Amino acid sequence: MKPAPFEYHAPDSIEQALGLMSQHAGEGKILAGGQSLVPAMNFRVVQPSVLIDLNRVAELSYIREEDNAIRIGSMARERHLEFDSSIKKRTPLLHEAVPFIAHPQIRNRGTIGGSIVNADPAAELPVLMLALSARLKAKSKSGERWVEAKDFFAGMFTTALEPDEILVEIELPFMMPNTGWSFMEVAPRAGDYALMGVAALITLDGNGKCEAAKLVYLNAGDGPVDAIEAAESLVGEALNDNLIESAAVIASEKEINPFGNMHASTDFQRHLAKVLTQKALKQATQRAGESQ
Repeated sequence: MKPAPFEYHAPDSIEQALGLMSQHAGEGKILAGGQSLVPAMNFRVVQPSVLIDLNRVAELSYIREEDNAIRIGSMARERHLEFDSSIKKRTPLLHEAVPFIAHPQIRNRGTIGGSIVNADPAAELPVLMLALSARLKAKSKSGERWVEAKDFFAGMFTTALEPDEILVEIELPFMMPNTGWSFMEVAPRAGDYALMGVAALITLDGNGKCEAAKLVYLNAGDGPVDAIEAAESLVGEALNDNLIESAAVIASEKEINPFGNMHASTDFQRHLAKVLTQKALKQATQRAGESQ
């Protein structure tokens, strides 16, 4: 199929893009990598009347370290995230997870900002933003604001962005010392949407007990699911198999809400969540111990 007719703009600067978004608020749609938007337009699932292409706005494509954080322009390609040395060193969870995103051809074009704003419940990057306590900078013609990742995702394919705002930057704090990480997912085939996935972080104190924990799931609800109760059950404890299994049960039975699909029932998704949680927590705990 072909997309419905639309008006096309390719601004050269963020100022021009923001002016167009203000002029066409509620009608304008941002084109970043286009790996999700273009197929949706071709099937006429999405029919924007105005398309604003950011691919000529070079100022939105960067990755740099600043003030104990990684700052990433929203037009940075997923392939750039995969091979950036700062991300590998400062946020190894992101480095480990990016290769799970679709295929190399998709990552060559797909952008971090495009995936985040698309807010697909089965996408990896929204989950990673929540797990890594990201801050997201939204900008409009009238000003800018920072939004915490936990407040950014508002439901399936829905975010806190206003109609005239553009996501321009992502800020990721350096991972804490003595922190282990793990990202795991199960998909029908490599590159397919995952049936279930989890990002785990474990920080150990000087006595080897859990000081902080994070568990965030993909394809487990209408957005990234932060299993707060399961993570909190680990804090202050010396982690062992029983505690890890208990946290996995809490997360898989109480905190996630998978919808099921043609490849997996909700019961099977919960089973996958339990198994992946146990494996991810063990790996994250081992890595945290090794970092000490």
